Amino acid sequence: MKAGSLLPVNLISSLKQLETGVLDLLFPPRCVGCGNSGSFLCTPCLSALPYLLSPLCTKCGKPLSYGTICYDCEKHPFTFDGIRSLSPYHGLVRQAILQFKYQNVKALAVPLAQLMGTYINSHSLPADTLVPVPLHPRRLRERGYNQSSLLSRELSRLVSLPVVEGALLRARNTPAQTKTNSAQDRHSNVAGAFTCRGQRVVGKRILLIDDVCTSGATLNACAAALKSEGAISVWGLTMARDV
Repeated sequence: MKAGSLLPVNLISSLKQLETGVLDLLFPPRCVGCGNSGSFLCTPCLSALPYLLSPLCTKCGKPLSYGTICYDCEKHPFTFDGIRSLSPYHGLVRQAILQFKYQNVKALAVPLAQLMGTYINSHSLPADTLVPVPLHPRRLRERGYNQSSLLSRELSRLVSLPVVEGALLRARNTPAQTKTNSAQDRHSNVAGAFTCRGQRVVGKRILLIDDVCTSGATLNACAAALKSEGAISVWGLTMARDV
C-alpha cells in the first residue's frame, strides 16, 4: 500500500469492531429500561414494549377512539401518503430515544432499527428507497450526528432498501417542534424548511425515517419537498409517536 492511501474497507471494519469491543469491556452497556448490564435494550424490556394498536388513523397513524381517519387528516390536505409509528412516546421508548438523540448513545440505533425493520417486514409499506429526515448543518455540527441517518443506515442493512442521503436538505434552522404550542404552530414552523436537489428521488417510492412523530408537520414538509422533485409517493416511519 502506498503512503497516504486509504485503509482497506475490511481493515477499517475490523478496527471499528475492536474499538467497540474495548469500549464494551471498559463500559459495558446497560439497559435504558431496567439498568441491567449486557445491552442497551434487554430482552425482557423489549418484550414489554407497548405498541400502537388499531384503531389507527389510516392516514397519519394516530390512535383513534372510533372511525378510520382523524380530525386533523380530514381538515388538512397533508402531502405525505401515510405515517406509521411503532410505539407511544413515553416510558422505555422515550428514555431510549432521548439517550440516542441527546446523550451520544449512538449504539441504540441498532436495537431501534431492528424493531423498525421487523415492522417493515411485517407490514405492507410501499417503498423502494429510505430517506432520513435531515438536520440543519448547524444542528448537525452541534450534535455530531443525525439520529435519523443512523437509523436509516441500519434499516437499509436489515430490509435491503437503499438509503438516499444528501438529496433532502433542511434549508432553515427551525426551532425544535417540541418548543411549539400547537399543531398549527408546528406546521408553520417547518413550512418550506426543506428543499430537495438532484435526480435521486425521481420516480421513487420514499420511506422517510425519523425517531419521533409529534404532529406529522415535519414529515409533511419533507414530503412536499420530495414530491416537488419527482418522488412518486412518500410514507413516513418513526419509532415513536407523541399521543
